[in-house]
Amino acid sequence: MTLPYAPEARDRLPLWHRPAPLLAVAAARVLTLLSPGRMRKALVFARGGASGPATAAQVSTARRAVVAVSARCAGEGCVQRSVATALLCRARGVWPTWCSGVRTEPFRAHAWVEVDGRPVGEPASTGLFHRIMTVPAPAPPDRAPVRR
Repeated sequence: MTLPYAPEARDRLPLWHRPAPLLAVAAARVLTLLSPGRMRKALVFARGGASGPATAAQVSTARRAVVAVSARCAGEGCVQRSVATALLCRARGVWPTWCSGVRTEPFRAHAWVEVDGRPVGEPASTGLFHRIMTVPAPAPPDRAPVRR
C-alpha cells in the first residue's frame, strides 16, 4: 500500500532517543510481512494493556521519531510507518487508531494512524480513503465499560 508523495523531511534524533523508534521500525517490518489478517491480529494483541487512546501530540511525536530513523518510513512505506508509529505509541503506554484503506479514481491504497477520526501527519487527501481494516484505540479509562 502506498500513497505517492515526496519523502518527508527527517528530524535528527539524539542517539539516546533512537533505540525505541528503531525497535518499532524493525518490529513493524516483520509484521508487514504477515498476511493482512495475521497482521491485524498481531496489532490487536499489541494494543492490549494500553492505558488509553493516544493524543494527537503523542502520535505526532511517535511518527516524527519513526520517520527520523527510517528512510523507508519517510518515503512511500506507509504500512511500515503506520505500524511502527502505533507500536511506538504502545511502547509509551497508549494506542492510536491504526487504519488501512483504499480509494478509487485513481486507485490508491494507504495505511495511517489517526486520533478522534483525524489522520495524524498525513495529506488532506487521506480523508478520501474508505477504511477496510482498523485497530481502534481502547476506550479512555474513565469511559471504560463496566464488567458485571
